[in-house]
Amino acid sequence: MLKLGCVLVSSANSACRQITASLGAKGLPMCGGSVLQRTLCSSAVTSQESSASSNESKNEFSHLPPLPGKDSSLRWGGKKFEELPIVHIKATYNNTHIQLTDCLGQSLVRTSCGTEGFKNIKKSTPIAAQTTGLAAAAKSTVKGVTYVRVVVKGLGPGRQPAIKGLTMGGLEVVSITDNTPVPHNGCRPRKARRI
Repeated sequence: MLKLGCVLVSSANSACRQITASLGAKGLPMCGGSVLQRTLCSSAVTSQESSASSNESKNEFSHLPPLPGKDSSLRWGGKKFEELPIVHIKATYNNTHIQLTDCLGQSLVRTSCGTEGFKNIKKSTPIAAQTTGLAAAAKSTVKGVTYVRVVVKGLGPGRQPAIKGLTMGGLEVVSITDNTPVPHNGCRPRKARRI
């Protein structure tokens, strides 16, 4: 797509030059030619200016998190990306566990749907996961945490509601990483359930 855009811009630019050269060689008034040139080449100029400005802005700022081992000028509450606390969300089919650790892996806050008072089948609902996220956010703001990274593991129904609960509780989520284990045809699965 990018090559197609470059080809179109270069062809429009060359057509613009040919038209203005032919008008200038025939002795026609150049004011009409300059208007024609301006209308034909305005898109080419704006695309060149945007690419030049994007090259300059790439050196200064990036919306993507930095690569491991690379230094970045981005700071969240005065901390680098690697120094931010991590919220681990384990969403199983029966429960949702949320644990906040610092960048070194030391546990700061730990909650689950069961500790929040939900029992039996109610633990596996999205409402329970959202309530657990709210409780974890409240406990972590007491400890002075505002910006967090989120790592989600599992395929349970509480994946997204837990993140929503964290943001509703006042935490700023910087990045979300899916760390769900995927087997590459490892263990033999269970036999099919007969109904």
